[in-house]
Amino acid sequence: MRKALFAVSLFCAAAAFFVRPPAVPAFAASRARYRQSEARLLDRNGQVLQELRVDSLGRRLEWTALKDVSPAMISAVLAAEDRRFYSHHGVDWRSLAAAVWQTARGRRRGASTITMQLASKLEPTLAPRARARNFRQKWRQLRYALALEQSWSKSEILETYLNLNLSRGELQGISALSRGLLGKQPSGLDLRESIVLAALLREPGASAQRVARRAGALARAMGAAEDAEALRQSVVRIAAKPPYVAPVANLAPEAARRLLFGPGPSEGPKVFRAASTLELNLQRFTRLALSARLREIEGENVSDAAALVVDNKTGEVLAYVGNGGASSGARFVDGITARRQAGSTLKPFLYALAFDRRVLTPASVLEDSPLELQVGPGLFRPNNYDNLFRGPVTARQALASSINVPAVRTLGLVGGEAFTSELTKLGFSELYSADFYGPSLALGTADVTLWDLTGAFRALANGGKYSPLRLSADAKAATPTRALSPQAAYLAASILSDREGRSSTFGLEGPLATPYWTAVKTGTSKDMRDNWCVGFSERYTVGVWVGNFSGQPMWNVSGVSGAAPLWRDIMDFLHAGVRSRAPAPPPGLVRAWIAPWPGAQREHEWFIKGTEPAGEGQALGEPAAKIVEPAPGTIVALDPDIPAQNQRMFFAALGGAPGLRWRLDGADLGPASPDYGWNPAPGRHALALLDAAGRVLDETRFEVRGAIMAGAEDFAEPQETPGLPAEL
Repeated sequence: MRKALFAVSLFCAAAAFFVRPPAVPAFAASRARYRQSEARLLDRNGQVLQELRVDSLGRRLEWTALKDVSPAMISAVLAAEDRRFYSHHGVDWRSLAAAVWQTARGRRRGASTITMQLASKLEPTLAPRARARNFRQKWRQLRYALALEQSWSKSEILETYLNLNLSRGELQGISALSRGLLGKQPSGLDLRESIVLAALLREPGASAQRVARRAGALARAMGAAEDAEALRQSVVRIAAKPPYVAPVANLAPEAARRLLFGPGPSEGPKVFRAASTLELNLQRFTRLALSARLREIEGENVSDAAALVVDNKTGEVLAYVGNGGASSGARFVDGITARRQAGSTLKPFLYALAFDRRVLTPASVLEDSPLELQVGPGLFRPNNYDNLFRGPVTARQALASSINVPAVRTLGLVGGEAFTSELTKLGFSELYSADFYGPSLALGTADVTLWDLTGAFRALANGGKYSPLRLSADAKAATPTRALSPQAAYLAASILSDREGRSSTFGLEGPLATPYWTAVKTGTSKDMRDNWCVGFSERYTVGVWVGNFSGQPMWNVSGVSGAAPLWRDIMDFLHAGVRSRAPAPPPGLVRAWIAPWPGAQREHEWFIKGTEPAGEGQALGEPAAKIVEPAPGTIVALDPDIPAQNQRMFFAALGGAPGLRWRLDGADLGPASPDYGWNPAPGRHALALLDAAGRVLDETRFEVRGAIMAGAEDFAEPQETPGLPAEL
């Protein structure tokens, strides 16, 4: 009987050799078809920044070369599955004959070589239809294995087998098994670990006791001096531990999703490997610094933040942290692309546009005084962060100290449409028309992204030239376009770097006062829902946002207390041993000593040529005297239930020389003191502000209605425009 079976096996072998072999794929083609379940993002130097799972059906990690598998693992696999692997040509005829003999005697025995098992992976039609293959399938498997051995080297066959055949649960391939069950790379497997993994091959779902018995038998077959109890304990530990494949790196998940998946919803990645412009060490530091900052202010109801670092010269993004990670309120939101209210961070571009249009110079005088503007059915009353008014200020002081009313007045000078057009040139996307925002646009009621905002500040750093930022290493640099004149950009940068100019609001020291040259602006939106800090040095632009993705307000956290410390930490890291020098003034600028108004301290100020004062040290002019209360068209209703002495109106004026006087309806009321009170009388009134010579400097009209006249149909209460930023 044995001789007959051996003869049959010999005949099959001869027939398989002489029949035309089936076509098999080349090793390179088979390797190219391999699809891993993890996609990777690389930094600018080829180091792994992020590993993301993109296939939920199985864990197939990066293809592992044979040279990267420990010799112990290779020996264990060969001992368990194919001891004569290097001596046969795809089919072990001796084992096949023995398997046929054992089967004939009622005892099943496997005889599939590693090459035959691989054949079933490469050609799906060779997989068993039930628990065992029929004779036709087995015959085709033999022929496919023989053809593989003719086309592939032994090393290529074994390497592919290790990547395709090994499995347990969702783990597929030697790398997933090694990392998922043992937490180490295949190159680090020792003999005991290799024996345990090899014992799993034939029956991946076997019980721990069964795998332990098989591991013991395999150790004895290999002649390994492994204690049976130690092997059993190793198997039990692996069986008790849920498989977990820790990512090789988890430093840039938001950037990885952006580059691997692309914009919009996607069922899978566009690519499985993408090279970025990010720098690993800077990315790691930025992520750690962001998490540390969130821990410091979490007691102020802050859970989210984002940070972006850009190279000024190239526009390459060097660090991209869109989320605080596990502590975030919405850990899959990208804070760099999310739209949030800009606050005061848009003011530098407003003033730069005013300088460009020559309607302002840094020394121009603007009024910081109560202001009321008609907006729809209500009144827009901008206020400052500290609820104080400073009177006459220069444009330099107004921007550096982030004062609101002068910014609104400046928007009136340049025009809303001109400003939105300028913002578009600077890369801000999806803006509405100027009419949608109204005068509040000067205070940053537009929703912007940190990506766009940082790119716009980089344009200031580059002398007014704008080009899109680049995150992909494969993206080509775009040709810069002129968004602002180099003179206007320089003036804005000069103001943003002026420590003394911002001292009235921010003080001389603090996170914005760097020991190296920087230009920086903070911003806080309405109700402290968002705060920002964006600024640049000679080489880098850094943008930071802090807030809550849920939209909840923070508790007493402004741009200078929330985002600015993180901005400073990143800037300090970038400039450890790196200089940052102030930019040289471009041609077309002149400098002159001026006094903004008579009696003011002289200042050495920059001007675009042609806008400088006519004479050295000349005063630019007296701040115009103006009535600030009551506003034109004010309607006051008297309440009969309130005593008359408690219903006084107060008149207020700002600017002008000493000796100003009030005149109401032609009657002199006396000196125009800031707290002048008047008992209102029903009727229409004309209030005039006169100088010492009796000349009318300003005039306003208002109406007082008696209690009988007042009614909901007669007048409406002035309304504040919603959505205004808190400033700074």
